[in-house]
Amino acid sequence: MSQKVLLNAKEVNIILHRLACQLIEKHNDFSNTVLIGLQPRGVFLANRLAKILSEDYKVKDIKLGHLDITFFRDDFRRGDKTLEANKTKINFIVEDKNIVFIDDVLYTGRSIRAALTAIQSFGRPNEIELLTLIDRRFSRHLPIQPNYRGRQVDVINNEKVKVNWKEHDNEDAVYLIEK
Repeated sequence: MSQKVLLNAKEVNIILHRLACQLIEKHNDFSNTVLIGLQPRGVFLANRLAKILSEDYKVKDIKLGHLDITFFRDDFRRGDKTLEANKTKINFIVEDKNIVFIDDVLYTGRSIRAALTAIQSFGRPNEIELLTLIDRRFSRHLPIQPNYRGRQVDVINNEKVKVNWKEHDNEDAVYLIEK
């Protein structure tokens, strides 16, 4: 199993700031916008972006939530591996809000489909956008594309993209791993 560095810590930081600026351009004051990190790994990206927006760009009152999609996945109960649920934390109203789903890697699109179903339990948003750090082209099973992408990567099926976060993995880095 070999691995190649796609992004180092400095490059991840640059991309996070670019994504934050793109969000500011579109949503301005965030009064009608909520950020929702998809469990488990999108939460690290969402938390980091919310911190950059509030601390570095002085955006006030950012609404940040975490959404667990485990039981909304179409592969739930289909494999041998037992799926573990995470926590959903949405302590605000999503009705008529602009939602930005945040996930680390967009692969087949099935997680996003599950998130679209799951969020409806909380109300009917005005608009839903997708922000992803890594967009794996050529591997989509569903017609889902990100509105904001950090980096687009061409990856073949026997390769995996792994995103490490300082908060969880002791480093910020993105690796391409050959299985």
